[in-house]
Amino acid sequence: MPKQVQDFITLSLGVIIEALPFVMLGLFFSIIVRLWLPHDWLLKYLPKQPFLRRALISLLGVFMPVCECGNVPLARGLLAKGLTPAESLTFLLAAPILNPVTIITTQQAFSDDNTVLITRILGGFLIANLIGWIYSSTRQDAMLRPEFIAICKEKKDNSNKLVDALHFFKHETRSMMPALVIGAMVAGFIQVVVPRETILLLGNSPAWSVLVMAVLAFVVSICSSVDAFFALAFRGSFTSGSLVSFLTFGPMIDVKMLSLMRTTYRRNILLQVSVLVFLMSMLIGLVVNYVF
Repeated sequence: MPKQVQDFITLSLGVIIEALPFVMLGLFFSIIVRLWLPHDWLLKYLPKQPFLRRALISLLGVFMPVCECGNVPLARGLLAKGLTPAESLTFLLAAPILNPVTIITTQQAFSDDNTVLITRILGGFLIANLIGWIYSSTRQDAMLRPEFIAICKEKKDNSNKLVDALHFFKHETRSMMPALVIGAMVAGFIQVVVPRETILLLGNSPAWSVLVMAVLAFVVSICSSVDAFFALAFRGSFTSGSLVSFLTFGPMIDVKMLSLMRTTYRRNILLQVSVLVFLMSMLIGLVVNYVF
């Protein structure tokens, strides 16, 4: 078997194996949210003021420490319980960065440089809330796929929650697993095709390094709980701002994440959000390089 084919299989399987436990954990939380939490439980405790409401939603990841790939099924459950699509995007984008496991591993990897940790947390919080604000007036049917809206409107027999849980698990698994496999294969293919030497060549440029690491974050699709140690390997070759850009953009938008989000959101919305998050993450990286 050719080495490139072996690398493709290894990288693709690596993404799947890394992401699968978190997807299952996200499905577990999603089913609990849908079936066992009272319908108005979450909405009752959220502030009515939009900015405070989004800020609190973006902090839910602190209390639900699931990797970004597991947050997609969880967000689907929160949508079914009354969260707006814009609010669900705020949760999805902020949760993997504000996850306590992510914060701890980032601090351990960059223990001698608090700039990376602080800008990652603040940048993730700011971007998530800006995206939520931008789409706060967009209609639900303009953001969500019709198939998902139909699922949210399904009426289940509350007398047998175990049967309902199995129904949701089966449906969500059918939606998520093909998306995860396709996303992993795309990530593996791109990593095999793009030479590592080309990436390292641009590492010392304050501007180009930010662009390269943001693109790399999109391609490699590493879970946020371990991506800081991956970024640490590039520390000697790349600027600090580029590492911040990698650690901000990757947990929010990558090949695997987009494939999973496609099960819920319309393609045009995902394209717009991806571009906006990419530009904002690059801006944060450039500010770190040129100001700090």
